[in-house]
Amino acid sequence: MSRPLIVLLLVLALSGCATTKPQPAREIPPRHTMAEFRDQPFAYVYDPWEGFNRNMYRFNFYFDKYLYIPVVHGYEYVTPVFLQHRVSHFFSNIGELKNLTNSIFQLKGQEAGITLGRFLTNSTLGLGGLFDPATQWGLKPRPEDFGKTLGYWGVASGPYLVLPIFGPSSVRDTGGLAVDSGIRYGMYRVAEAPVDSDDSFAVALGIETLEAVDARHLQPFRYYESGFPFEYYLVRFVYHEKRELEATKPPPPSPAPK
Repeated sequence: MSRPLIVLLLVLALSGCATTKPQPAREIPPRHTMAEFRDQPFAYVYDPWEGFNRNMYRFNFYFDKYLYIPVVHGYEYVTPVFLQHRVSHFFSNIGELKNLTNSIFQLKGQEAGITLGRFLTNSTLGLGGLFDPATQWGLKPRPEDFGKTLGYWGVASGPYLVLPIFGPSSVRDTGGLAVDSGIRYGMYRVAEAPVDSDDSFAVALGIETLEAVDARHLQPFRYYESGFPFEYYLVRFVYHEKRELEATKPPPPSPAPK
């Protein structure tokens, strides 16, 4: 647990020196009751921990407003756009290993082959993933994660859950996130092996911090900027429906007519 805490402290320190443009103040809309959505499909998402989830949603708003987004703005201000793209491609290429393992777990041979081709192409011709020639050659990304793998094999999503910093999730996706994070941690440990032990921790800390900043940089969503008066319900519904569609195992092909 020491690394996430140190990463958070480092991000906190960076936010103090980040140079950002003034941002308009955002006010949290008043809380609305579920009765106002009694006849709406938003009410159909299983959310037995709504009180906790609402408080965590508000915590994420304040974390974004006073810490995460200022750091992201500072990163965008001091980093040329060309380098921002290279950083994003680099971490996307590392993520192909997660996509590959979960494609294999789901027995998706074609998707696994495409993902492996993307990783090898971008790792070599793309200079370690800094560029993405694979997409230009028709090898489109096949994003996968362990939450989708669990859903593919019939595991129900379970109650809706808002995680600190990570945001909307479910019990199933939270378990999947833990597995994917373990896979990522194992890859970093392998990458750290050739590095001098005195420097390996600093290198890993810098990589993890940069990855967190890049991930938020790529996510355009900002809390309470949707203009929707019931944003909590909207986000919950959209997230749930999206994940259910992604995790549904496709039906077997119909037999050919005789």
